[in-house]
Amino acid sequence: MTHLSLLTFNTIKVMSLSASAAIVAILWTPFLTYFLYKYKLWKKKARNKTITGEEATVFYNLHKERETKTPRFGGLLIWITSSGIIFLFWILSRIFSQTFLRRFDILSRKETWLPLFALIAASIVGLLDDILQVTEKGKYIGGGMTFKKRLFIIILIGLVGGWWFFYKLGWNTIHIPLFGDFFIGIWYIPLFILVMVASWSGGIIDGVDGLAGGVFASIFGAFAIIAFSQGKIDLASFCAVIVGTLFAFLWFNIPPARFYMGETGILGLTSAMTVVAFLTDSVAVLPIIAGLLVLESGSVIIQLLSKKIFKRKIFLCTPIHHHFEAKGWPSYKVTMRFWIIGVVLALIGVVIRLLG
Repeated sequence: MTHLSLLTFNTIKVMSLSASAAIVAILWTPFLTYFLYKYKLWKKKARNKTITGEEATVFYNLHKERETKTPRFGGLLIWITSSGIIFLFWILSRIFSQTFLRRFDILSRKETWLPLFALIAASIVGLLDDILQVTEKGKYIGGGMTFKKRLFIIILIGLVGGWWFFYKLGWNTIHIPLFGDFFIGIWYIPLFILVMVASWSGGIIDGVDGLAGGVFASIFGAFAIIAFSQGKIDLASFCAVIVGTLFAFLWFNIPPARFYMGETGILGLTSAMTVVAFLTDSVAVLPIIAGLLVLESGSVIIQLLSKKIFKRKIFLCTPIHHHFEAKGWPSYKVTMRFWIIGVVLALIGVVIRLLG
């Protein structure tokens, strides 16, 4: 292939895999929603306590209807479809190894094994948590794993990932755009854990119809561009496949949502996002690309500190998207304005990374 034809084919590859994921996800969603509604897989009562044990009056009044009538487990659509598409084309490439289909195999040790493993492993953990929540089992408020258990699991995933990058792949530097690479040695492992935990904490953005799906689509879209610019076509395709499933998810998640993403979606996406950020050496711009996740978790931290130190609330309700709901914004206005902010932040992050 000439350089131009190779570039053209890679573009077709990334886009066609993304479109395939979107189409497959849309086609099997009716079966998923039928199952979720048949077995009433939603919370039996809305959360009425904060993480500190206080009455969550504002949140309860905003979501007492939606939380108890809308199923969770929407994340199944994302990670099952994504992994299914990847394995499907891997199988097809083996069966039709003498055709062009072999070039659509993106399952590679160098680029996609790690993010795919993180996506599946974390999603299964999240699935267990969702099951505990809808069955009202577990010690957490409203059912589910306790905060400490979730945190321990995320730290463990981060430890495995950091160890693999440092000892198996030999990564020991971090790239700062416009400044270059900085050697951090063994500190690479705690950094990986810290980023994994911080990314997971931003998962609280899944609280308004359509919000999380649109935000994560812009994040993975940004990393698809970065990976493509680095010549990591398989990784770019992986990100694009997730974007495709997120578009399908959004089709059914925009107001009024047919289901919520749940922990099985949030844990998988944030874990995969962390691994992709390290594989593209873009950790420094992750807080920009995923700026809304930072804003969401930051609002909770600020609220907790203000209540503890000054005995007063800064926001009417946290995470911050609930603050705007409490101020009277319709949920669709919150969602669409956050989408715009998310896309702009993602574009800024991409530009900064490419300049670097």
